[in-house]
Amino acid sequence: MHSVHDLDSAIDRWLHEDIKEGDHTTFSTIPPQASGSAELLVKDDGILAGVDVAQRIFKRFDPEIDLQLFILDGMEIHPGDVAFRVTGKVHTLLQCERLVLNIMQRMSGIATTTRNYVELLYGTGTRILDTRKTTPGMRVLEKAAVRAGGAFNHRMNLADGVMLKDNHIQAAGSIHRAIQKVRKHIPPTIKIEVECDNLRQVRSALAAGA
Repeated sequence: MHSVHDLDSAIDRWLHEDIKEGDHTTFSTIPPQASGSAELLVKDDGILAGVDVAQRIFKRFDPEIDLQLFILDGMEIHPGDVAFRVTGKVHTLLQCERLVLNIMQRMSGIATTTRNYVELLYGTGTRILDTRKTTPGMRVLEKAAVRAGGAFNHRMNLADGVMLKDNHIQAAGSIHRAIQKVRKHIPPTIKIEVECDNLRQVRSALAAGA
C-alpha cells in the first residue's frame, strides 16, 4: 500500500470481507435515509494511531460522510477522550464501524507499545527500528503505527536495503566476501547492513564498508 490507490484497493477488500452482500440487520431495521453521528470514545491510556485510515475508510464507503478529527496520530489519549466524530447516514456508520475499530485498535496498540520502549530508552541515543515481521497486507499501516509511537522504520521490503545475515555470510565465505559480492550487484545508493553476533563481526563489517 504505497499509494492512495493501493490503500483504497485494500479498503475495498476489507469492507467486502466484513459486509459481503450487505448488513441485513441494519437494512431491515433502519430506514436508508436515516442520519446520525457517532464518536470514537477512548477507554484506555495510550498513543492514538489510524485516524487517517479511519477517515479514508468512511470516505471510501460514502464520500458524503463528515468526519471531525479531534486527536491526531501520535498523540497521547486517555479514558474519556473523543478521537473523532463522524456524521452521516446511519447505514454507513454501522457498516464501517467494525473495520475502523479493528484498524485503529491494532495500530494504536502498536503505537502504544512502541512508545513504551522509546520512553525506556530516552536519553541513551538509541533508536528503535521495526522489522519486516508484519501482518501480511498490513505492513504500511503497522509501520505507520511504529512511527506514531516515536520509533523509526527499517526496510519496507527486501529491495529497500541489504541485510547480510549468517546464512548469507556463510554462503559467501566471510563478511568481507559477502559485502564484495553485494557491491557488484547493487547501486551505491543502497545501504548495506550486517547482522552481527559479537564485536569481532562488527569490526569486520565496518572494515569491509558496511
